[in-house]
Amino acid sequence: ADIPVIPDLEDVQEEDLAMQVAAPPSVQVNRVLTYHDLDKDLMKYAAFQTLDGEVDLKLLTKVLAPEHELREDDVSWNWDHLFTEVSSELVTEWDLGQSERED
Repeated sequence: ADIPVIPDLEDVQEEDLAMQVAAPPSVQVNRVLTYHDLDKDLMKYAAFQTLDGEVDLKLLTKVLAPEHELREDDVSWNWDHLFTEVSSELVTEWDLGQSERED
């Protein structure tokens, strides 16, 4: 009676997990603030001017650049044009260096 027995395949009922789909997790989504909202909150609330109650961020918040100064237009690069521009600048600098040495 103590001898282990290998069960027959027909006796074992395995679940077919391929056809079952797990329920998606429920996650609470909070509204993401825009840069404009963050800027207003930063200047409005004094709580943002200290970090962990110890680090004073007032100097940093005074010199932060506004968003419109940081935005740049997307410019596509053309490899041939870029290579020609950089190489001509290097040649110009090299020629100026050579002429200064000769003088």
